[in-house]
Formats: sequence, structure tokens, C-alpha cells
Amino acid sequence: MAIAMGWQKPDNVAGSSAPAIMVGLFVASGGLLFGYDTGTINGILAMPAFRRDFATHEPDANGNYIITPDQSSIIVAILSAGTALGALLGAPCADSIGRRLSLIASVGVFSFGGIFQVCATNIPMLLVGRFFAGVGVGAISLLVPLYQSEMAPKWIRGTLVCAYQLSITLGLLAASTVNILTEHMVTAAAYRIPLGLQLIWAVILSLGLLVLPETPRYLVKRGRPEAAGLSLSRLRRLDITHPALIDELQEIVANHEYELSLGPATYKDVFCGSPHLGRRTLTGCGLQMLQQLTGINFIMYYSTTFFDGVRIEDPYLKSLILHIINVVSTIPGLLVIETWGRRKLLIVGAIGMAICQLLIASFSAAAGDHLERAAQLILIVFCAINIFFFAASWGPVAWVVTSEIYPLKIRAKAMSISTFSNWILNFAIAYGTPYMVDPGPGYGNIGPKIFFLWGAFCILAVFYVWCMVYETSKVSLEQIDEMYERVDYAWNSTRFEPSWSFQQILDEGWSPSGQPPAGNELQPTASAATTQSTDAGLATATSTAGNSETSNSSSENNKAIPQMGHVDFSY
Repeated sequence: MAIAMGWQKPDNVAGSSAPAIMVGLFVASGGLLFGYDTGTINGILAMPAFRRDFATHEPDANGNYIITPDQSSIIVAILSAGTALGALLGAPCADSIGRRLSLIASVGVFSFGGIFQVCATNIPMLLVGRFFAGVGVGAISLLVPLYQSEMAPKWIRGTLVCAYQLSITLGLLAASTVNILTEHMVTAAAYRIPLGLQLIWAVILSLGLLVLPETPRYLVKRGRPEAAGLSLSRLRRLDITHPALIDELQEIVANHEYELSLGPATYKDVFCGSPHLGRRTLTGCGLQMLQQLTGINFIMYYSTTFFDGVRIEDPYLKSLILHIINVVSTIPGLLVIETWGRRKLLIVGAIGMAICQLLIASFSAAAGDHLERAAQLILIVFCAINIFFFAASWGPVAWVVTSEIYPLKIRAKAMSISTFSNWILNFAIAYGTPYMVDPGPGYGNIGPKIFFLWGAFCILAVFYVWCMVYETSKVSLEQIDEMYERVDYAWNSTRFEPSWSFQQILDEGWSPSGQPPAGNELQPTASAATTQSTDAGLATATSTAGNSETSNSSSENNKAIPQMGHVDFSY
């Protein structure tokens, strides 16, 4: 299956990756719920039938009903308020009942909100439905990348997490298509049909999750290594007694014990724990916030009404075209994320978006009425190019990085905090931009000039990635702890190669906290010599190894830990 999709499983990886790939792709479809709901409200706000049924003011002189900017702001933004809460609630739920059952519960909450939206006859009832749907979406946005990263082989882990973003774009495209088909209806069916269709995939997703396995890393976290072995056996299509499967399971268990030896798994440790958990949490939060500050959701939430406001012909069709570009442009990111790496893709994407947005804003500011048509063309073309850069980079890669950089003991908590920062910025942008963009008393009326703001944040994002984001491609989740211990600066992480495993350390008699046994030593691989120095415990061990090599002590006392690198068991 992987070969058919354009990826080749490494020869030194035992078993089959097809089950994990199929499970990861199916779970990724949870992004359809968020994408479809977002795309639906984008078009519904501009529908005459919706404005007629939900407007609270008398029609204007032309007989048109108006949804005011403050009403459209709260209708759109209330979903993001719910998602922020859902992201925070998802962590304790994931750690207590498991990743899979938490996903099922989240889809149930989303469906409850969806039913409210379909049945709504006024704005308050619609807001209740969108809030509960948001709670479900927020938890799903945490749980899907968490589930994928914990069950996927490392050689395709980033690609599978990227598929979550692809499903979001497919949901946006599906919603835009349905909106075009129903916008001309004069009855309430114009908006009830799009709102109701989102419940179909929620049911399908729930039924599929009933038969999927729990992630092996969660089962290890709960002290159930036998169940974790059975889960790995299903995902890798290997017998539970296969040496490669046993080695992978032992490495997960040993690494978790090492993490726990460094401190408890509390919310305080998310910010103050070791190794460098505060820096890792800041990295995740910063990435998720900058993803929103690129301005992409301004386009996704308000493209139809925004294009209509700047007098672009057929705004529904233009919005559909942008959603098609959004879907297609996600595919290049899936194909190159493992070869280019996370850092390069993020930096190239931010530079591309900054150029597009500053060009849009500059031309719009300089163009007069006689260049109105040219300004509209520039807006559409560079919005499309901007979406290409976002969909291929920041859209999927921000989720990939935040699903990888945290250790198992605090992974759910740290991901919930970083995801919360995404949604709280999402809420602020969804609620605030209509006041900045729209004309009217008390409003900013800056129009396309808002792209100056988004462009400035894209420039900031380039420097942030260079200084803060470590390269995590081709590294197992258990080896990322070692990278943060040994590599001082993010820009040096591209040269990192793992030199030891936690299981080998424990096999040699080391304590989980990294203290060597008497007369023993740890020898890193030669390839790791190009990276930064290890922590104090490992440096001491290496020094001991060097001294022992010059002495004539017995070979048994001087036995080195086997080298990692010629065979890859941590797939």
C-alpha cells in the first residue's frame, strides 16, 4: 500500500506497515468534521435564506436582510471557543480512558452539537450547537495527531499526521461544494442540508473507531505491556514473539521508565520538567499560534463574504476554487515532509506566504478606483498562491511537530496546551477580523490591507522556526528525548543521529536516571560525534569508556553497549 502511495518502507524495517498506515489514514478523517463545519458556516452566512430566517433587524431599502458583523463574528468564533475548551478537556480524558475511547466520546459531543445546529431556529440556539460541536472538534484536533504519532512507524509518521490536515481541506472543499448546490434554495433546506450532512461522517467515524486498537504507547503508560504487545502485533503484522516487535516494545517501556525517573507527569512538569520540557512546550504553543497568525482562517472563514464585500463576481465560485487549491496543495507536503524535513518545509512555506500577503496588501493600498479590476485579480491570484504555501507547509507540519516533540508521560497534556493556544488564537481572529475589515461606524474598514498584518507574522515565523523548531524526521519518538538532551540549538538538530537506546542502557545495568554501573561504560556511535555533547551522566560514561580502553582491565568489565544504527528496530 505504501509503495502505491509513493512511499517505500525501508528494507531494515520488519513486518508490514500497511495496517498502521490504513488505521492512521482512517483516523485522520476526523479532520473532515472540523473542515466541513468551518466551510459550511463560511457559505451559510451569505445565503439569503439564512439571513432571512436569522436576521434580527428589518430589511434594508433593497429588501435584503443583514447579518451584522457582531452577529457573524460570534456565530463563527463560538466554534473556536468550544474547540479551545475541548482541547483542554481532551488531555485528562486521553490519559484516563485512552486515546481511542476519547475519540469516540469526542465524536459523540460533536454530533450532539451538530443536531442542535440543524434544529436551530434562532441565533442563540445555533450558538449552543456550534459551541458543543467546537468542544468535540477541539478534542479531536488533539486526539487524532496524538493517536497517529503513537501508533505509526517512524519512517511514515509525519506523512500520516499530515493526512489529518488533508482531511480538513477535503472537508472544506466538500462544504463549499454543498453550499453552491443549496444556496439558491428559498426554504430553510438551503442551510439545514449542509449542516445535517456533517453528521453522516461522524457516524461512520464512530463505527470505525469501535474496532481499532488502542495505541501501544498509551497501554505502556497504563502499565499494560502485554496489551501493548498485542496492539503492536496488529499494527506491525508481526507475531508477538518476533524479535523486532519485542525490541520495539522493550524500548518503549524502558524509555517511559526513564522519563518517569526524571520527575512526575504533572502540568507543572509540562513547563518545568526535564529534558527541556518547557522549551518543547513553548515550541509547540508558538507553532500553533503562528499557524493561525498566518491569516489562513481569515480566508477560510470569511472568503465568501469578504470577496462579496470587495465586489468580486461570483464569490461562491471563487471560494470553491480556493478550496480545491487547498486540497491539491496539501499533497506536495505529504510527499516531501520526510525528505525535506519539518524545519525546511516550515521556513519555505512562511517565506512564500509572506511574499504573497505583502504583495496583496501593497497593491491594494496603492491601487485606485481605476485599477479596481486589477486589484481584484491580484487578490484572487495571490490568495491562491498563499493557500498553496500554507497547505503544503504550515497547515500539516505544525500538527506533525507538536505530535512528536513531547515525551510519553506528558504528551497528552502538552499537546492539549499547544492545541489550546491554536484555538484561542483561532477564536480571536474569527471574532476580531470582521471588526477590522468591514466598513461601518466603529469598524476598521481596512479591507485587503489586513494582509500587511498576516505578512508580518509570516516573517516572524521564519525566525521562530530557525531558532526553536528541532528537526524530528527519521527519529523515533523515544530518540527525541536524547536529541533535546544532546543538541543545544535547534539549527544543529538536522545533524543529530541517535547513539544509544534506553533499553540497552538498562540491559547494561544503568539506572533509569542515567547513572552508570561500576566498571561499565557507554560508547556512542561514531556518527553521533558531529552532534552536541551529551548530558553530564552520559559524558561521564563516555570518559570512563575512553580511560578503560587504555587500561588492561578485563574485557567483560569493559564491554561496550551494542551500536545502534545498522539495524532499525524502533520503527
